[in-house]
Amino acid sequence: MKLDPSVIRALSLDPAVTTVAAHGSSGFNATAKISSTLKDGTQEYYFMKTAPGKDAEIMFRGEHASLNAIHGAVPSLCPASLATGVSDDGTAFLVTDFLDMSSRSSSGSLEESSGMSLAGKLAKLHTTPAPIPRGRSKSSFGFPEMTCCGDTAQPNEYRESWADFYSQNRLLAILDKCEQNNGRDAELRSLVDKTVKEVVPRLIGDDHLNDGKGVTPVVVHGDLWSGNKGKGRIGGKGAVEDVVFDPSAVYGHSEYELGIMNMFGGFGKSFFDEYHEICPKTPPVEEYHDRVKLYEL
Repeated sequence: MKLDPSVIRALSLDPAVTTVAAHGSSGFNATAKISSTLKDGTQEYYFMKTAPGKDAEIMFRGEHASLNAIHGAVPSLCPASLATGVSDDGTAFLVTDFLDMSSRSSSGSLEESSGMSLAGKLAKLHTTPAPIPRGRSKSSFGFPEMTCCGDTAQPNEYRESWADFYSQNRLLAILDKCEQNNGRDAELRSLVDKTVKEVVPRLIGDDHLNDGKGVTPVVVHGDLWSGNKGKGRIGGKGAVEDVVFDPSAVYGHSEYELGIMNMFGGFGKSFFDEYHEICPKTPPVEEYHDRVKLYEL
């Protein structure tokens, strides 16, 4: 297996001391491990995804920005993304820190873990305000790149209202995509329109959620289910950490994360008890479960 020169350039590596080999598997792309000896003699490892086509380029740009948004807020929660682009042969690529999930400890390592559980890390992520987007004067709901949940592209244009973002950029955007692929369904269109006009304002409207005080945008993973979490050593070094990967991030309401988590399972009562000790349920608390069900759509 040969590493494309564009990846070598993106990482500033010496091709004479750099190798690449297939590693792991993915439903959407080819995956590989890059090994390279740096100028100081240390060995570095990287994880790479590749796939052909414009859709892959969009997907990787979104994942690149998503990983770095999460890593910037909670560094021990996920690998950093180091490069994304298009190789000389037209193949899209994404390169991140290597996440070693094959062993539970680093032999001879003196490095301490963060000491935080996955629930604690996620709660920290969800209580850290998202950065103010470039060119805007205040925090907003959205994301600087289009992201993909699975192979579904998600538009992330910024909006000042969370209810508007969830309605327009998630519910209606996904409905439009479904109709493009499968044709118009009058009953489905009616149900989604009713949800947007009646349920969204009732549960997460700007004058209702958090007692009308609104919510602060935070970085949300966006596709957090049991298959996108695990334990590993970021960069193949140091202590084993609870980690997440394959994000589809957005600056949104923290409870939006819980929709997929609840729908697919893998997170028990003790997890949510610990999580909510740090990141409390948004008022009205009695509507918490209804909001999570809404976010499953």
